[in-house]
Amino acid sequence: MPTSVSHAPVHSSDHIMSDLPASALDMPVTALAGVGLKVAEQLAQLNIKRIFDLLLHLPRDYEDRSRLVSIADAENGQSVLITGRVVHVDTKRSGMTVVVDDDTGTISLRFFKVYRGLAQTMSLGTQLQLFGEVKVSRYGKQIHHPEYQIVTDSAATTNTGLQPIYPSVKGLHQNKLRTLIKLALQTVRSQGLPMTLFTTTDFSVVADLPLAPFEPSKLLETETGHPEDIFSTLARSVPDNTTGNSANSISSVNKAGAAAYTANHHTNNDINTVAASTANNNVYNLTIFEALVLLHTPPTYTDAGQQYKLLTQLSARTHAACQRLIIEELTAHQLSLLYRRQQLHQHKAPKCDTQSPLADALFGALPFDLTGAQKRVMRDITADMATSVPMLRLVQGDVGAGKTLVAAGAAGYALDSGWQVAVMAPTEILAEQHLVNFKQWFEPLGIGVGWLAGKQTAKQRREALEAVSENTVQIVVGTHALFQETVTFAKLGLVIIDEQHRFGVEQRMALTNKGVANSTPHQLIMTATPIPRTLAMSVYGDMDTSIIDELPPGRTPITTVTIDRNRRDEVIERIAINCEAGRQAYWVCSLVEESSVLDAQAAEATYEDLNERLDIRIGLVHGKMKSADKQAIMQQFKTGQLDLLIATTVIEVGVDVPNASLMVIENAERLGLSQLHQLRGRVGRGSTKSFCVLLYQKPLSETGTERLNVLRDSTDGFVIAQKDLELRGPGELLGKRQTGNIGYYLADLIRDEQLFAIAQRLAKHLISDPARKADVSQLIHRWMPEASRYTNA
Repeated sequence: MPTSVSHAPVHSSDHIMSDLPASALDMPVTALAGVGLKVAEQLAQLNIKRIFDLLLHLPRDYEDRSRLVSIADAENGQSVLITGRVVHVDTKRSGMTVVVDDDTGTISLRFFKVYRGLAQTMSLGTQLQLFGEVKVSRYGKQIHHPEYQIVTDSAATTNTGLQPIYPSVKGLHQNKLRTLIKLALQTVRSQGLPMTLFTTTDFSVVADLPLAPFEPSKLLETETGHPEDIFSTLARSVPDNTTGNSANSISSVNKAGAAAYTANHHTNNDINTVAASTANNNVYNLTIFEALVLLHTPPTYTDAGQQYKLLTQLSARTHAACQRLIIEELTAHQLSLLYRRQQLHQHKAPKCDTQSPLADALFGALPFDLTGAQKRVMRDITADMATSVPMLRLVQGDVGAGKTLVAAGAAGYALDSGWQVAVMAPTEILAEQHLVNFKQWFEPLGIGVGWLAGKQTAKQRREALEAVSENTVQIVVGTHALFQETVTFAKLGLVIIDEQHRFGVEQRMALTNKGVANSTPHQLIMTATPIPRTLAMSVYGDMDTSIIDELPPGRTPITTVTIDRNRRDEVIERIAINCEAGRQAYWVCSLVEESSVLDAQAAEATYEDLNERLDIRIGLVHGKMKSADKQAIMQQFKTGQLDLLIATTVIEVGVDVPNASLMVIENAERLGLSQLHQLRGRVGRGSTKSFCVLLYQKPLSETGTERLNVLRDSTDGFVIAQKDLELRGPGELLGKRQTGNIGYYLADLIRDEQLFAIAQRLAKHLISDPARKADVSQLIHRWMPEASRYTNA
């Protein structure tokens, strides 16, 4: 039997069924025969711990051993199955060269390492079956170290079909992975699991939504020489997404196999039989077991063109079997977000008044009016805070859109209702910017504003903690220090988190747990990183979203130019002219210290260089400086005492100096689009014409060129973020701490955008039915076993 749950071998299927846990999918891979400590460690390197993880470890490619190819037809770079006889053997040079003829041509086999028995095997006249990659050169067609077997009357040629090639690690061979995955499939099937948790009614709610299109390939008659087994029979009977009934296109052999499967392997769980799947011919009718079988043991077709189409679909993850798995995976992720939101709504939040004299006084003191977008978002926020359901709202806005002012308005409503407000930012520089703004706005109105950060002295920290716990300060600004255990709030009612993606989910959860007894604070999340739709659905699907899509009046467009670093001297001259005219500038470097490996200009070296070359006032800011020193330099720049600020990317967000009209970003090709867009947003905040210079180092890759061109041609943060997602992926765009828990097996945020809509609707349908609670839990656990850690976030 394939598995061994106890230390003793298992000898019967009855024994398996009695010893298995509730689901074989949750069993550790060590339950499979042949998985000892060493193999388990190798699998763990591939993030494979459960049998389900193993089944979702899908092939990256397939070797086609389903048909013989004549030597004359073998092409360069093609991996082929060939038969022929040995007509020449040469052992004079290093290694061995063997020439094989199949009456259509000859091919040379090169063995650079001659092992025992090779010379005896490669004798003249021996008939061989070979598999390997063909290389064509001036020496003709060759295969280096092919796999081979002798063909005799008693050992005929073997058709081994399509062999999956899996991602692996050192020491874990393909044959071992193939064996383990087949054992895993047998184990799951022997248990007779309900491999589909969806019903016909579930799928009817998404019947009007389109599936992502792909090239359909009809099931044609398979090679008769292919060895029959339960997996190949099952895989050949899985439908594609073509319309109509595909049963007529299945060979009589496959029909018989499907009938045998139905007769001999019907389970108590009413798993959709192969015959039913074929008759209905719909991706939604597949069980995930049938989909997995097809992916691991795809069928072989007599028509090479159809075979190519199938393999293309499988590799691109656009085949019906892939889509079935992706839809379930995305649904599970959407369910986890909805479940988290549902749990949050079961908590009580502090109801706030619908009127706020503080917010009115704050906005009334401004020398300008709020934009229409800011007023609209304020209405969203105050409506949320007026209920006893905890607010969880994400406010997106491009750089300079005025998100912080909206957050301050929300704080006014909480303060007028007697609650404290916590404002958390990911870096001390950004937190310090918020501290300056909130003090400027609220202290004249009689509100105490406190500060909590990691680099305070013991005395400062003790005094700050006391002020927070005694409600001496009603607004507390800080970094991650805010959610440490020693911090106790008197009456925390609103949590404002800036650049949420820089924090892990656990950190947000720790801060919201600091509300008064039996109360969960409202949460307002701000981000200046515009988030593409699919990424927002994937990461922030549990939040309500508001977008500030209007910039304040008086902002001037920023002209962006890309310049070769060889013209750096010209850029320095431009800075001198800019600063002599009374305007200020930034020079951003991507590293703090010299690095011969990355060859990036360091901020400290740039500071020394420009100090020697320019007769202007220059400051330096980087992450390794003391907080007080950074704050002092930033304040000098803000008040106009410095003309040029040289900095690392610590000034990416939050710095607001309207007189700064020139931004130079050195080694711009090293930074992501969204980060470049954030840095560019530090200028153009006043009425003066502003410029952003992207200095790049040649040679520039194709992707690097495309990235800089996108930034040069667009100032729309959402367009830029979408392109950044396509080029770099979600982990780079939002930061791995936030997206690390997405953990998709198959789903792709860009390729599967259409499937997100299907998953979203399915998830809402399932979670709205109390009778489906067990199914919801099982789906989340199957695809996201760690999700329970975040359900209260």
